[in-house]
Amino acid sequence: MHELPQQLANGLALGALYGLIAIGYTMVYGIVQLINFAHGEIFMIGGFGALTTYIMLPSGTTLLVAIPLMIIGGAIASVAVATAAERFAYRPLRG
Repeated sequence: MHELPQQLANGLALGALYGLIAIGYTMVYGIVQLINFAHGEIFMIGGFGALTTYIMLPSGTTLLVAIPLMIIGGAIASVAVATAAERFAYRPLRG
């Protein structure tokens, strides 16, 4: 019975993630009238960017410093890939 609150929290977190992904697809299709199925890849690149940032930090770095730097590193990686995808893949399709 003590696992129920944890499973409820896991379900809410996963549902929120699915909702954000669905909103992303809806917004992109509504704005550019083109479905971008690369959301997952861009999220994955952001995760790898955050992991790479964490690996590059000195070993004594505290989490209060590491987490914001990881968020920034992941965001930079995601923005770079999303910009490249827009410029080289989606812009030529739109004309």
